[in-house]
Amino acid sequence: MEVPCMEDRKAISRLKQGELNGLETLVNRYQAQAVHAAYLILCDRQLAEDIVQMAFIKVAERIDQFDIERPFAPWFYRIVVNDAVKLAKKQERDVSFERQLDEPTRKLAKWFTDPDPRPEQLVMLKENRLMILNAIQSLPPGQRAVIVMRYFFDMSMKDMSIETGRPLSTIKWWLRDARKRLRSLIKAPQGGLE
Repeated sequence: MEVPCMEDRKAISRLKQGELNGLETLVNRYQAQAVHAAYLILCDRQLAEDIVQMAFIKVAERIDQFDIERPFAPWFYRIVVNDAVKLAKKQERDVSFERQLDEPTRKLAKWFTDPDPRPEQLVMLKENRLMILNAIQSLPPGQRAVIVMRYFFDMSMKDMSIETGRPLSTIKWWLRDARKRLRSLIKAPQGGLE
C-alpha cells in the first residue's frame, strides 16, 4: 500500500480543521494532472476543468470521511475519473476525428518529445499525437478511464479495481479490449501498449 505524502497529510489536516489553504495546497499539487486525465476521458477542455473543480469541492465537503493514513491521490483521482466517465456517458455524443489538440494537451505532449527535433520529426510527432488522441477519444468512456488510470496515473490493475469498485476481471477485460481497439485504430505493433 502506498504511503501518504507528508505534504498531503498536512494539507488534509488543515482542511479538516476548516482552513481552506489546505485545499489550495491540494489544488496546486493535483489540478493539472487531474484536468489532463478528465480531458482524455471527456475530450472537452472546459468540461474537464469543470469536473476537476467539482471534484475539489467534493473533497472539501467530504474531507472528514477521508482516512489520513491513506494516500490522497488515488482517492481524488477516483472522484475525477468516475465523474468524467459519468458525464461522458450522459453526453452520448460522437467524438469528431477532426478535433485539434488544445494548448494544454500540446504542452503535455511536449514532455515526450526530443528537445531539438528536425522539421520532419515535428510533423510526424504532431500527426502521431493527434492519431493517438483521436484513438483514445473514440473509446467508450469506461475504457478511456482505464487507459488514463493505467498509462497516465501508472496505476496497477489491482489498484484500478480497488479505486473503481469493479472486479479485477472487469478491469482486465476493459484494459485488454481498449488496447486491442487502440492497436487497430493506430496500427501499432502488437507489443506497443503494455
